[in-house]
Amino acid sequence: MDNYEKVAIAIDYIKTHFKEQPDLREIAAAAHLSPFHFQRVFAEWAGVSPKKFLQFLTLDYAKSLLKQDQATLLDVAFETGLSGTGRLHDLFINIESMTPGEYKNGGKALQINYSFAESPFGNVIVASTTKGICYMAFAEDETAALTGLVQAFPAATFRQMTDLMQQHALYIFTQDWASLSDIKLHLKGTPFQLKVWDALLHIPLGAVSTYSDIAQKINHPNASRAVGTAIGSNPVAFLIPCHRVIKANGETGSYHWGATRKNAILGWEAANISPEKDV
Repeated sequence: MDNYEKVAIAIDYIKTHFKEQPDLREIAAAAHLSPFHFQRVFAEWAGVSPKKFLQFLTLDYAKSLLKQDQATLLDVAFETGLSGTGRLHDLFINIESMTPGEYKNGGKALQINYSFAESPFGNVIVASTTKGICYMAFAEDETAALTGLVQAFPAATFRQMTDLMQQHALYIFTQDWASLSDIKLHLKGTPFQLKVWDALLHIPLGAVSTYSDIAQKINHPNASRAVGTAIGSNPVAFLIPCHRVIKANGETGSYHWGATRKNAILGWEAANISPEKDV
């Protein structure tokens, strides 16, 4: 039996038994591997540790339960096999960056300011919370752009207003690179997505990377496809430079906001880089 088959057995076991919250030894035994060897093999194939995979399944089930009006946090903790509401709280904070109660309320406590602005590559919508930029997208149609923002934060309160967070973020289009340290981001994603987005932030201006390069940098060398999915989920266009990731054969590849725009951005960055300018 090769490693792929063993990982497949382990995934099936976790899916079947996640309500029992099995530990590493139990899952490894199902795959007929030692815990140490299983941990490494599973992470190489799945892109996350067995513990994280179990947490994601538990979280998805907890979310489905929280959507039921009568479900209390204690009910959800019990149904998902967690020892109490404290562990449920930690699970949501670590992965969703919000409490179970906030998720159940659909993010109602979140106040988001948004505005529209021009950029060298078309109009953008940029949105912020008190913590930082939470959303940015290229969009020519303001109505469609606002719809996309609302879909990302379905129960937040929105106000059309330009604030200091947004102003600092838009400096990047004026090449005021000295102000980049003032840009703060407020991101919601899985630990894997956050690792990928952080890796993108370290690609220098005027440079490019590949999906496999990013996978190597986050210590998941076999997770290029998962990296591509995380890059496609980037909620903050341009500031998190997913446009700097290309195919291994040198082709620029696809881009959420259009391949033509991606080529234009890469060309603009290459033309504006100099030894004195760096990000």
